[in-house]
Formats: sequence, structure tokens, C-alpha cells
Amino acid sequence: MIVRTFTRCAATQKRQICRPTIRSVKARSYSTSQAPVSKSNPVPDTSMLGAFTNELDKISPRFEVEGSQIEVLRSPSEFYKTLKSKILKAEKKIFLSTLYIGKTEHELISTLQQALRAKPNLKLSILTDALRGTREAPDPSCASLLAPLVSEFGSERVEIRMYHTPNLTGLRKKHIPKRINEGWGLQHMKLYGADDEIIISGANLSNDYFTNRQDRYHLFSSTEITDYFFRIHNAVSKLSFLVTPNSKLPAGFTLEWPSSNSAISPLTNPSEYISTSTAILNQLIKLPTTKAVSNITRPNTIIYPVSQLTPLLKPDSSTELPAITSILRRLASPEFNTSSWTFTAGYFNPDPSLTSLLISTASTSNTVITASPEANGFYGSKGVSGLLPSAYTLLSRRFLESASNHGRGNNIALKEWKRGVVNEPEGWTYHAKGLWVSLNGEKEPSISVVGSSNYTKRSYSLDLEVGTVIVTSDEGLKRRLREEKDGLQDYAVKVGMDDLVKTERRVSIKVRIAMWIVSLVGGAL
Repeated sequence: MIVRTFTRCAATQKRQICRPTIRSVKARSYSTSQAPVSKSNPVPDTSMLGAFTNELDKISPRFEVEGSQIEVLRSPSEFYKTLKSKILKAEKKIFLSTLYIGKTEHELISTLQQALRAKPNLKLSILTDALRGTREAPDPSCASLLAPLVSEFGSERVEIRMYHTPNLTGLRKKHIPKRINEGWGLQHMKLYGADDEIIISGANLSNDYFTNRQDRYHLFSSTEITDYFFRIHNAVSKLSFLVTPNSKLPAGFTLEWPSSNSAISPLTNPSEYISTSTAILNQLIKLPTTKAVSNITRPNTIIYPVSQLTPLLKPDSSTELPAITSILRRLASPEFNTSSWTFTAGYFNPDPSLTSLLISTASTSNTVITASPEANGFYGSKGVSGLLPSAYTLLSRRFLESASNHGRGNNIALKEWKRGVVNEPEGWTYHAKGLWVSLNGEKEPSISVVGSSNYTKRSYSLDLEVGTVIVTSDEGLKRRLREEKDGLQDYAVKVGMDDLVKTERRVSIKVRIAMWIVSLVGGAL
């Protein structure tokens, strides 16, 4: 992620602009249709899965549901079709948290307008990133695309928020150029909620994510889970800038810090801002667990919502990295030597702690799926960003070397995903990320992690991330998770050290220098 200056925001901090209070959208309790009785056993705490849930219970709240309440979407087009359908069916609230909405996504905006016009009680809340969302301003941008929604439907029904990292202030903010400044932190959560349903994904809202950029998308039909994430969305929104339309300005909007916000602006006093955000978010991250009343009615699937909100928490009480760490540490026990895992990240640069844990597991037949250079979104880009596909090749090679040095070379396969060549006809890019764990020699996963995180050092230090850990004994859901995992591998080919050291895959000194510069200035791949 490389990125834009935000001088207009900096200027507005000299005079905080007071706006009428934006009424918060309160989470409403909705009835969820009863899932058919599952033939699967409940998730027992004494089972092999219990070894994982006992640890996860200490980290995150748990929500017990039926496996049939989770739909696994498989393609960009299915994701987009489902998203539009849920928007049009919404009766009370729509909330969208994303890095950005593509500046030309007029069809998506039209869908939102159609829903709002048809239902006067419907409210819309959108949260994006301020740096990414205003990158092109005063030319057309995400912010200029969204501002007219406020003009048409009013601030009581539509709220557009843009989060600004507290890590980029003062001289650093003033002098670091566009795009590059995004390296200091972004709003990276992907939450797409409508009434009592929510899509948890790693996909942003732009044309490539709707057509030819492969990601993951899970639809949860649960009032409790949707409301949990809505509270996170709403809390971060009240810690963010407000987009207001302004036809007198070339950009068509202004970014203001309402007096009704939960904290002082991060550009005015970042330390005070973080102190306040910590107090607010700590109350939400670990809400009381929701369990079934008795073992007789106990569902077969547990959902653990996890988040990584490190820039807003001091001390850091984020739950995603601890949750994944607990899963991988448990897999290191000899009793799990018949298990297997599949890990994927479009940008393969796991946090060093995760790399070590993946290699240290006792499980066999493990797989890493990552983008081939030709499926990397930076392939063919100009400037430093064009060096990134080669940088990820180097990181993949280092991972295989480490696995081999630890005697795990035969137990971990690296596969590169490729579907055509990016920026050419029929070319796709790869952006999926997640973890699947199969136990006791089974092919079907019982555990999966899905969300916005790329699992990098950046994800765990600079960006805002959310996701879920799914633990299930439901045979239908396990089958769907296997189909998802195996489907991603339809376009993946195993590569080894011999492939990565070929002349055409050798990494130049320019790439190594670029990687060093990125780490030196504080950004992360």
C-alpha cells in the first residue's frame, strides 16, 4: 500500500468546525429465520476442537450459531450480486466499512440511492480511509463520489466517515508525498452489513473486486454477530472525520471534525486521541459471550470475532494476532500431527511471529497459497511499486528456505495463484487471505479464519483490521470451507526453490534496496 497528502484536513484543525450532531444509528434486534436441525454434533469443549475453543474463549467473545447461517461466496461477481441484493432488501440500516469505494462505482451508488429512496426509514453509514479516500482530490475521488448521498438524503439518514491514522501528523504529514503517506496506517476493515446480516471479507468496493480480483467473502445471517461488528464500525466512525458536501470547492466536499465526535482530532493531539479511543474500544472488543441456553439446543458452530486495532489501543488489546497465535501454537502439539493447514495471503509477507509458528506446527500436508508475480496487483506498475512482485518472490524464497532449515520442507508446499496476466485480457489478480485447519486426518476444515488482514507486520501495527475465527462441527459448513479452499487452488501451481532461483525469478539489487527503504521510513509491505 503506497499513498496521499491530507493538507486540507490539517488546515481544518486550526479551526474545529462544529456541525449538528449526527444521530447514531442504533443496532436493532432482528429475528433470524431458524436454521434446519443439523445432523452434526454440537461443538463439545472436551473434543479435539475444544482444545482450540478453550484458548479462544480467553481471547474473544464467542457467538454460537448453526453452520447453515454461514454462506461461503466464491467469486467477485457473486460477492457483488449478493452485496447489491442485501442493500436493496435492507429495511433499517446499511453499514459499509472499507478501505475505499472506487471513484467510478456509480452502479453501487445507484443501488444505495434506490434503497434509500424506496424506504424512508433506512439509514446508511459508510466508513473509509481518509488518505486513500481523498488521494485524487480535487479530482474525482471516493469522497466526491459519496458526498452527494448526504446532499440528497440528509445527514440524519446518511453519514460518510473517513478515518485518519494518528501515526501521520506534524512534519511527517506535511512533507510525505501522496500515496507514500498511506504507509503509516489505513482503515482496512471490510464490513458489509444490512439489517441482521453481514459479509466479512478482504475485498474493497471497486470494479476489480467485483469482476477479476479474487478474494474471500463469508455471509453471516446473525443479528448478534452483525450488531457486534456494527458497534465496532460505529465506534471507529465517531473517531473519524465527517465528509460534508461543498459545491463551492473544486473537490466537492470538506472533511470536518464534529464537536459531537468521541475524541479530539488525531491531528490536533494524537496522544489524547489514542487514550480516548482505547477506553472506548476496550469496552467493545471483548463483550460478554453469547451462548446457547442448554446443551440440548447447543448449535454446532462457534464464531469468534477478532480485530486488530493497534493504532487506536494503548496498551494494545487487539484480539486477531493472539487468536491466530493460539491456533498455531496448539497445532504444534504432537497430538495434532495428523492435522493439516492451508494459509493464504495475496501479499505473502507474514508477520515474523506467524512465519515461525506456521513452520513449527506438528501438522503435515500443509499448503501456502500466494499470488504469482503476474497475479500481483502491482505487476507492471511504474516506479517503486513495480518492484513489489519481485520483492514478494524474495520473501517466498526466504520462507521456503526457513522451512527447509527447520526440517519442514517436505511438509509445507508453496503454491502460486495465476489466472491470466494482470492488466491483460482475462487477467485476474489475487487478494485472498485466510487460514483453514483440518483435524484428525480429515480433508474438510473444522477451523477457518476470514477477514481483512494480510497477516503482515503492517496489519499488526499500522492498519485497522477485523475478521472472524470459525470453529465448526457442521458437516455442511465444513464441506463448503473445503470447496472454498480447494477452489482457490484450481489456479495455483506448486513452486519450489528450483523455480524461485531461475534467472527470470532472480531478485535484483534494486528490489532489495527498495525493501530496505520501505522498512527504514516506517512503511511495511
